[in-house]
Amino acid sequence: MTAMPVQAAPYSPADDFSSADGELLINGLKVSRVAAMAGRTPFYAYDRSRIEARVGLLRSLLPAGVQLHYAMKANPMQALVGFMAQRVDGLDVASSGELRVALDAGMAPSRISFAGPGKRADELRQALAAGVLLNVESAREVELLASLSEESGWPARVAVRINPDFEMRASGMRMGGGAKPFGVDAEAVPALLRRIGGLGLAFEGFHLYAGSQNLNAESLIDMQRRSFDLMLRLADEAPAMPKILNLGGGFGIPYFRNDHPLALEPVCEALACIVEEVSTKLPGAELVLELGRYLVGEAGVYICRVIDCKVSRGQKFVVVDGGMHHHLAAAGLFGQVVRRNYPVVVANRIGAPSNGQVNVVGPLCTPLDVLADKVDLTEVHPGDLIAVFQSGAYGFSSSPTAFLGHPEPAQLLV
Repeated sequence: MTAMPVQAAPYSPADDFSSADGELLINGLKVSRVAAMAGRTPFYAYDRSRIEARVGLLRSLLPAGVQLHYAMKANPMQALVGFMAQRVDGLDVASSGELRVALDAGMAPSRISFAGPGKRADELRQALAAGVLLNVESAREVELLASLSEESGWPARVAVRINPDFEMRASGMRMGGGAKPFGVDAEAVPALLRRIGGLGLAFEGFHLYAGSQNLNAESLIDMQRRSFDLMLRLADEAPAMPKILNLGGGFGIPYFRNDHPLALEPVCEALACIVEEVSTKLPGAELVLELGRYLVGEAGVYICRVIDCKVSRGQKFVVVDGGMHHHLAAAGLFGQVVRRNYPVVVANRIGAPSNGQVNVVGPLCTPLDVLADKVDLTEVHPGDLIAVFQSGAYGFSSSPTAFLGHPEPAQLLV
């Protein structure tokens, strides 16, 4: 059995997956064996070795003093979060449901932060009881936390999430700058800081997440520098010296033709300069990098089985048992403006020659149920396994799994 790199057609940013005897390998196991372990198709499989390697790469390049957090919204699967909790310095959650998973994973409450623009009173009460850090995003949250804290006797740990007065260039999704529901406008932060001090809440720092899915190192460096400078200015207005400076993340992964992996080294080198400034200008403060997609996105594959192969007016259609209800992002319905194909292969026919263009479609009664449009694949037969790469983030949990009543996909940490 000789392992060889997988080259997905027409382009695969995941081409460092290996194969053996014509089958895709997931952490050394043939895809047919993983399918038997799953017990059914479709399923998501997350490769532990690839996650470990990505965390190890970051640890080797990040300057000492930068804390690495996992943003659970990328993939909140319980087993995966438990795996990550042993390898990162903190977890960032965006709901009480994610908070429960983070606590069950064994992460210390002091290393968990909670963000989100619409936190309910019951969620705030749960977070207070757990003792996690709350990234407040409005005056209403501050007032409510003060009331809940006084009522319960549990101290409220807060950081202010800032909506900056700049936008992150080259990001796939802009989370800050301009009018946004996220965070507190930078110009309104000083007044909120004074109110936090007046209410006696435990102020611990700042959080700023300007954008996501950025493959441009220069843009990320600029965003981190401007974010830190803004936090530095606002620190003069704070009721206490900041302990935590969360610069967010935004590190992207390549999905499509002509995408190039992020150049990590210059980003980490620029962070080293910020770490040095923190030590002199805000001594004792901790710099946090909050990453989700970058840690797990390339470690995941979505596997579905071919049900039928048919031709309609000259076009070939490969009908599979999975689709947009399981993987909304791969169908181009989760943030894409122009639909583009994720890298796809016939997972049990690796290395076979191309047999022309096909459309890979799901079983749903909607023309939106398309996993790959006019993609070059090898010869496909019913029973074959189709693999969609780059599926470790924003897959299962971001999809309408109840749509039309089809079964949910399985999930495996392999």
